[in-house]
Amino acid sequence: MGLLAPRPCCPEDVPADVTVRALRPADWPAVRRIYADGIDTGIATFDTTVPNRASLDATWLPDHRWVAELDGEVVGWTALAPVSTRQCYAGVAESSVYVAEAHRGYGVGKALIRHQVIAADAAGLWTLQTTIFTDNRAGIALHHTAGYRTVGIRERIAQRGGTWHDTVLLERRADTVVSPTAPQP
Repeated sequence: MGLLAPRPCCPEDVPADVTVRALRPADWPAVRRIYADGIDTGIATFDTTVPNRASLDATWLPDHRWVAELDGEVVGWTALAPVSTRQCYAGVAESSVYVAEAHRGYGVGKALIRHQVIAADAAGLWTLQTTIFTDNRAGIALHHTAGYRTVGIRERIAQRGGTWHDTVLLERRADTVVSPTAPQP
């Protein structure tokens, strides 16, 4: 499973030519295209169609939407979504990281998750979590490099295309909480 001791913050070996910045309105077509790339893998999401912009915009935390650029092209994105509307879970968010098919294996995901984790820690989020298909070894490994630990396997959690799939539940706990009003983990 995972270690309960503090884990490293994030990957250090990110490519120097990948820039991570806040998502802009003009980035939405690229974000949705990259989401479609993930759907096409069959192991990135249970979604079978790309959610519309309004749905994603309403779901994601406004200050935690990032894109990765390489040579001026958006080649990946990451976003955090609240896990609950209850105030006691205000510091818990669900992570999504997607990389365009042509740019996988280059370190784009590492650059995105590094930026995401640092921003989440600075914002006082105390737990980041994600659920990844057990077949998505690259996604699991990426999250482990950012200090996530495996919590467990959720067997036959949902179907995609009529086939049941298992997922791995991972979480990352901040070492400290920046916000003085946030409950301590």
